[in-house]
Amino acid sequence: MQTEARVGVVVEGGPRGLNSQQMKRKQLHQQSQIGTVSQLVAGGVAGALSKTCTAPLARLTILFQVQGMHCDVATLRKASIWYEASRIIREEGFRAFWKGNLVTIAHRLPYSSVNFYAYEHYKKLLHMLPGMESHKANMGGALFVHFVGGGLAGITAASATYPLDLVRTRLAAQTNVIYYRGIWHALKTITQEEGALGLYKGLGATLLGVGPNIAISFSVYETLRSFWQSHRPDDSTVVMSLACGSLSGIASSTATFPLDLVRRRKQLEGAGGRACVYSTGLLGTFKHIIQTEGFRGLYRGIMPEYYKVVPGVGICFMTYETLKLILADVTAKL
Repeated sequence: MQTEARVGVVVEGGPRGLNSQQMKRKQLHQQSQIGTVSQLVAGGVAGALSKTCTAPLARLTILFQVQGMHCDVATLRKASIWYEASRIIREEGFRAFWKGNLVTIAHRLPYSSVNFYAYEHYKKLLHMLPGMESHKANMGGALFVHFVGGGLAGITAASATYPLDLVRTRLAAQTNVIYYRGIWHALKTITQEEGALGLYKGLGATLLGVGPNIAISFSVYETLRSFWQSHRPDDSTVVMSLACGSLSGIASSTATFPLDLVRRRKQLEGAGGRACVYSTGLLGTFKHIIQTEGFRGLYRGIMPEYYKVVPGVGICFMTYETLKLILADVTAKL
């Protein structure tokens, strides 16, 4: 979820959230050039390529996040990025850095599609609210629609595609013992052993993180963008978008990482027949982690998460812009 909100601000949410007439005209021109379906394809491919390139860091993040569930204190003290990376290469092979990446790619397009169409639908509904018509051209009204509509769209998309997100976590968290042999086997096994609700473990933490992710990403991005434009108006918009998007991603990751960690651990509860570690709710899980691992335990795995922000946003942004130009050129020739 963190990546979707982060990349959405720079690639999709940035133009959508800006209120200048120039950006609105530019967005309408781009949509008329390549169309909605082509936009979704471009966004999906860009997201898939970005996630594939940063998959090793993403897997390291997940492995660190769930370490405290079944590891003793001595093992946790030895944990470091280089130690874990060398262990993966030594015990699982180099290809193991991409465990679960196929599910990530399969998750990307439906998530983007649902999010895109849900946002448009919620935006229409919000504009129908009493009093909203008079604030339609108002910046405050536009921000309200962006935050509420974007939050509801994010919740809808996350809920609709959540089983794939859970399967991704379980596949990526497997080390030497392989319990789930692929996407369909994992979906079937989880449903048989844990019931259909087992596919939605950790959904509460996910949905709680949607609003803060969008709010922090958008607010930091817009603040930095405005500051940059006022001091360096002649700078490249591409460089500005990448820099502001990366910094907003780091800010949102820092603020919402504990929720993301709890989500991952909830997703692994009872996986592979293991006993449940957290028998309480969300607050109880936070309390348990702080008591057993300290406050730092809530940020286990934050460094590889930071390392993937800049390349992730950069690859996604540049791929999206390149594909838009290619698709616009193809559309113009048809």
